[in-house]
Amino acid sequence: MINRLVLENLKHRKLRTALSALSIGFQVTMILSVVGLSQGMLNDSINRAKGVGADIWVKPPGASVIGLSGASMPQKVLGFFQAQPHITHAVGTVIQPYAGISSVSGIDYKEFVGLSGNFRFLQGGPFQTPDELIVDQWYAEQSKASVGDMVTILNHKWRICGVVEPGKLGRLFVPMARLQELTNNQDKLSQILLKVDDPKNTQSIIAELKKIEELDGYSIYSIEEFVSMFSFNNVPGLRAFIWVIIGLSIVIGFLVVSLTMYTTVLERTREIGILKALGASPMNILNILVRETALLAIAGWLAGIVISFGANWAINHFVHSNLQSEITPDWWPTTFAIAMAASLLGALYPGLRAARLDAIEALSYE
Repeated sequence: MINRLVLENLKHRKLRTALSALSIGFQVTMILSVVGLSQGMLNDSINRAKGVGADIWVKPPGASVIGLSGASMPQKVLGFFQAQPHITHAVGTVIQPYAGISSVSGIDYKEFVGLSGNFRFLQGGPFQTPDELIVDQWYAEQSKASVGDMVTILNHKWRICGVVEPGKLGRLFVPMARLQELTNNQDKLSQILLKVDDPKNTQSIIAELKKIEELDGYSIYSIEEFVSMFSFNNVPGLRAFIWVIIGLSIVIGFLVVSLTMYTTVLERTREIGILKALGASPMNILNILVRETALLAIAGWLAGIVISFGANWAINHFVHSNLQSEITPDWWPTTFAIAMAASLLGALYPGLRAARLDAIEALSYE
């Protein structure tokens, strides 16, 4: 009987019920979208790092493992690595940030493909002049760019000479010498990629490299160690940012449900008086409102999951070059708990107010 009454109450105010559920849904979508973006971008970085084909990554002293930074490693160190036993390829790259989280990679084309294998060109081909640019398919699709187009990056005009399949180091590639010149980083590198003769011996080779006095302070990782650092804990401020979003979502859910339930109690004051006159206890009244709130939270949670699929599609369809998103089912139970907790907290005061109403005063309420 109570369940039927709860359903009829929600159906009687269809628009308010729908708007309240959507408001709760948006807080769920906010959390899932932020987590999905974080996970998607980290996994994309992992895939592009693995796609290079290196066994060992070398970062200069003080450099962040996964942060975007300019060149600070002397290029002459490259020759030192090339002379070490068991190292078959040593390739330096320059990573230069531009436009927020985007970056352009400077490479020595011949050396780079010798390490990682040839690019798979969808259009065009390799560099022919110092002012040419190779872009990946995602960048070309998002920017509606093709071979022959001119692109301005770092206040310099580049001609697109090739479009390649994504998944190898970066999205934009330019000749390393030109990028070093434009950024005043002549003879400087951002990182060095090493390939060894037998990957099984990678750890022992790293141990020997770390014993060399000239490499003191350099960060030297196997590819497995390197990609394992692409996590929430190793991105500065990411975990704190996610918790801020969760906190805001809880506040939004609390306020929305509190306002909805408070208005509901005011509108149904006479109804509550009738129920009390018929023998309903304060706990019965509170029980009805709590059940309504729980149904709103469930509907909002389901709506939030559906909306998050739409947000995921929009991100990956329209801005795939800059942002990557994933569906994160492992966060669905967490968002359910958050939506339910925020909703029940929001319904607490209106519910207690309704439970305390005097039956006679409620029946005479205009």
